[in-house]
Amino acid sequence: MKKQEIKKRKGLNKSIILYILLITIIIYILYTIYLLIKQPTNIFTIEEGQLYQEETDIGYVIRKEQVIKGENYKNGMEQIKSEGERAGVNEDIFRYYSNNEENLKKKVAELDEKVQEVMTKDNSLFSSDMKLLENQIDEKVLNISNITDTVKLEEYKKEINNLITKKSKIAGDLSPKGSYLNQLIKERKEYENQLNSGAEYVKAPISGIVSYKVDGLEETLTPDNFGELSKEYLEKLDLKTGKIVATNDECGKIIDNFTCYIATVSSSEEAKQAQVGNKVKVRLSNNVETIAEITNLIKEDDGDILIILKLNKQIEELINYRKISFDLIWWSESGLKVPNQAIVEENGLNYVVRSRAGYLSKILIKVKKNGEKYSIIESYDTEDLKEYGFSNEQIASYKKIAIYDEILLQPNLEKIQ
Repeated sequence: MKKQEIKKRKGLNKSIILYILLITIIIYILYTIYLLIKQPTNIFTIEEGQLYQEETDIGYVIRKEQVIKGENYKNGMEQIKSEGERAGVNEDIFRYYSNNEENLKKKVAELDEKVQEVMTKDNSLFSSDMKLLENQIDEKVLNISNITDTVKLEEYKKEINNLITKKSKIAGDLSPKGSYLNQLIKERKEYENQLNSGAEYVKAPISGIVSYKVDGLEETLTPDNFGELSKEYLEKLDLKTGKIVATNDECGKIIDNFTCYIATVSSSEEAKQAQVGNKVKVRLSNNVETIAEITNLIKEDDGDILIILKLNKQIEELINYRKISFDLIWWSESGLKVPNQAIVEENGLNYVVRSRAGYLSKILIKVKKNGEKYSIIESYDTEDLKEYGFSNEQIASYKKIAIYDEILLQPNLEKIQ
């Protein structure tokens, strides 16, 4: 009995010790959490950061562009310059097919087959030039499978046809059946002449970016018509935001590759305070930011502001669209970022209170930019301090704020020396 009582007492003692230990750990954890929560409410560690003021707006893309259309636009067209490719003055941009072009192409293809058949059956052809042409044709045919650009593909096919024609002419001179071959080649040449003479080639009247995305607004949304633009006018265009302009199969256009404009309507305070000539940033759908200049400001009857922004970059990115969603960044500032509640004003100057090794110091700071909750700050340089009337002794003892410094939130300057 005594042994059992001893065991029970030992077990009870162990349980009591475990309970005490568990309670101690819980109290420690709760206290640690309390300290972690309390500390940030009193102390803030300075880090590098950025402040910016931006808004998301709807914009209408305005360009200087010229539509190009020939007489034979009903025949269908073949692109010579690809979408987005640049062209110089008088360069061929595209061509309209000749009348009866499909039938003529079919006849040329049939003649090519007949020529190839004659040359295959004739074993008397041993010219080194023939062998060279055959190697070139084989190489072109092998590489053509790697070409995805339709315009370059057509050029490659033309090169192959030219090599076949040369080969045919040589074969016509060497072969006993040369008269028949020459007849086929002559007939083929006549069809080619009909194709080329019937086609209408359209040239670039000015230099710029080639596009086939023609929407009929080229003469309406133009830099020459800024004075006619209004919020109501733009809304009546009834355009869908982000919709890609369809490719036109009857005409093309040349776009000024140096300048592009975005018209947008804003009701923000920044818009109401903006001035012509101000520089802002525009962030497009590709997440690239570019500088833009405000060229026109038109106040609407309801108080909204119609803003015209001028861009010199990212023009190719906007070719596909007429109405877009974009971010308008009014300003941005980088540097030491601190909460506004850590900044106090005294006699027209701004201060923060730094805590270092338990010692508090009042530090004079320059506020570069104020945000809604945070500000970007920096230290004054010597010239600034002299302008404020600081003595050489005061300047020599001036303490600068730095990254990772710890500062008080809502400090009381009266208690700081």
